[in-house]
Amino acid sequence: MRSRETNVMAVDLFSGAGGATEGLRRAGFNTVAAVENDRDAAHTYSLNHPNAEMFEQDIRELNASQVRDRIGIKRGQLTLLKACPPCQGFSTLGNEDSADPRNDLILEVWKFLSEFFPKAFVLENVPGIKNDARLNRLIRQSRAVGYCVKSFEVDAADMGVPQRRRRLVVVGVRESKSVSRLKELVEICPKYRQVSSGSVLERVSRFSSENDPLNRSRSSTHKTLERIKAIPVGGNRFDLPHDLELACHSKMKTRNATGAYGRILSSGPSPTMTTRCTTPSCGSFIHPTEDRGLTLREAAALQTFPMNYKFVGSYGSIEKQIGNAVPVKMAMELGKAVRSLVL
Repeated sequence: MRSRETNVMAVDLFSGAGGATEGLRRAGFNTVAAVENDRDAAHTYSLNHPNAEMFEQDIRELNASQVRDRIGIKRGQLTLLKACPPCQGFSTLGNEDSADPRNDLILEVWKFLSEFFPKAFVLENVPGIKNDARLNRLIRQSRAVGYCVKSFEVDAADMGVPQRRRRLVVVGVRESKSVSRLKELVEICPKYRQVSSGSVLERVSRFSSENDPLNRSRSSTHKTLERIKAIPVGGNRFDLPHDLELACHSKMKTRNATGAYGRILSSGPSPTMTTRCTTPSCGSFIHPTEDRGLTLREAAALQTFPMNYKFVGSYGSIEKQIGNAVPVKMAMELGKAVRSLVL
């Protein structure tokens, strides 16, 4: 059993690389355990959060009571249970496949919620999950055991994240004194003036270490580099000359895939960082002025990871970890708001 630094404890389900845990730490939470099935993401998490007990396995095969016993806390003692199940099956950037087996992972949240019976829980996902039967089942189950549950659609850019990232946040609280204030959750979160991606990229350029292994962008073929060089400041694939157009794009009858080969606009928040957030052909992920895609460190900074945050894995694995993460600043603001409700 790990020592407890504070009674304001959290457990992070589907923790990924630890963006949410880092944000919750800044909000005053001590995350005592995390569950993550991806090996590289789990190792990244433990490297940055060594005091949290990492359960590196499929959550479907994990016994919630054994987790609680192992970290040594009583039922009802946990302050916050956070869960961010894989969202690709619900995302408009994916296939929006309701039959995607990853969608069923939402149902795994219930066994932890019923076992730990925390003061509050937070589930974060894409807005497309809102009407899913599995989410609504979880909400009904939570209400049946005494939780007041509300859903909010938020944009990370409004919370000081230099990125447009719309999310559905589901919050449940069981303290009677908190119920009347739960509807005010979004108002409790301060509204920030939107942070420009340009200011963040400039900061990375000025303060990142030369030895930082994340100071690298994806290697480009000669043809890809030609395309990147042909994109003007503020432009995208529609600015490409005919001889540099992708065949798949030239066959499109409508203006689809508008973000592909787009330059980030430095004057405002960046587009959503995805699992291919440094790949120019997969979105507006070209540097505003330089002829290259974003570096891994730049993408991590747009997700508001600190500059010294370490990542483990191949280039593609780290890119995926960054894109899948809950932005640190967003997790911090939500953590502060939830904490003010239950403490």
